[in-house]
Amino acid sequence: MFEITDVQKIGVGLAGFGIAFLFLGVFLLFDKGLLAIGNVLFISGLACVIGFERTFRFFFQRHKVKGSLCFFGGIFVVLFGWPLIGMCIELYGFYHLFSGFFPVAINFLRRIPVLGMMLNLPGIKGILDRLAGDTHRTMV
Repeated sequence: MFEITDVQKIGVGLAGFGIAFLFLGVFLLFDKGLLAIGNVLFISGLACVIGFERTFRFFFQRHKVKGSLCFFGGIFVVLFGWPLIGMCIELYGFYHLFSGFFPVAINFLRRIPVLGMMLNLPGIKGILDRLAGDTHRTMV
């Protein structure tokens, strides 16, 4: 079994707080302060969980340059005072960075008893099938 270090535990907390601040920033009409804090906490939490070198390698792979530029560009646009436009750019970059992880996460969530039932509802199922890249599910 994997042993989790104290730095990784702190990283999970930082990333969790980062996601919470991002959601609060969006719900409070794109408050740029909350969005900026959420971005910084999420990136620092990711670096603590997987390590600084692996984080650097993740963001600066040759095939992820477009996603990284949009993600970090969106963060800077938020910091400069255009939160709505910055979050749109950031979401585009986030999609390109983590699109390889979406099928794994969606298939895992579909196996959770109550949540899986909700994710298989007609409208949600089609969207998640497209996100997961599962073409044979959309025909059924």
